[in-house]
Amino acid sequence: MPPSKGSNRGRARIGISGWRYPPWRGVFYPEDLVQRRELEYASRTFSSIEINGTFYSLQRPESFRHWFEQTPDDFVFAVKGNRYITHRLRLANAEQAVANFLASGLLALGRKLGPILWQLPPSLGYDEALIGRFLAGLPHDTEHAAALARRREASRMAGRSTWAIDEPRPLRHAMEVRHESFREPGFIGQLREHNVALVVADTAGKWPLLEDVTADFMYLRLHGDKELYASGYDAPALDDWARRISAWTRGTQPRGARRVTTTRITRRPRDVYCYFDNDIKVRAPFDAQSLEERLTAKA
Repeated sequence: MPPSKGSNRGRARIGISGWRYPPWRGVFYPEDLVQRRELEYASRTFSSIEINGTFYSLQRPESFRHWFEQTPDDFVFAVKGNRYITHRLRLANAEQAVANFLASGLLALGRKLGPILWQLPPSLGYDEALIGRFLAGLPHDTEHAAALARRREASRMAGRSTWAIDEPRPLRHAMEVRHESFREPGFIGQLREHNVALVVADTAGKWPLLEDVTADFMYLRLHGDKELYASGYDAPALDDWARRISAWTRGTQPRGARRVTTTRITRRPRDVYCYFDNDIKVRAPFDAQSLEERLTAKA
């Protein structure tokens, strides 16, 4: 949800991408914790988690309902868009696939549904018309999302669909790009037109790291600054991310922001969602905790 009226800064939610990793057991998770309670444990450590299983396959409504029930009242999930849309269809003629994805159970998260992440493949370059059509078709509230979900592929989604909403709510989207051709002012303008956040993705230099503000919130994915998905963040690196996040929550640009454009942004409080995805060596949960501690100290 947007920052509360009158607040002088947005909320920073620091979390992890996914929660079910065997190497985490006995390291982050207590040795005696049963697997079915891992989300319960993680959701009481972090205020948000990015669901990445939705990227690999369509889930079922009962899974989303179960995740809702396992997590605290103030918890928020980000949901990663299905790779059939981004990697197979490559965003083209994706209306039916988006409807299926929305019908698979996202709306059952209710007030705990945060941003939807659309991660593009490294081989997909910038195409103004393609991006424009896809962005224009995204729903920005749950009523619109429910209307699209009703258009799901009935035969494929039989017995595994829902579009019921508890109440109308805003719906946010973020886009992560992995091709240098997106370093383009026109693309930044398109995101701003549709209030879609450009994902600030730290990928050990493999893919673009862009920090343009394009929406009323920010979305960060920290995959590792030296080794993709593996390396942890040292104290100076975490200090710097805390500095940047603090600036964004206040509605300003952090000093040294790596931007495509020089356009002045509207100063307004912004929520920040930040997920650590350097999970291979069990660094993600501990780095997330360390960053959260730094932000708490700055508050």
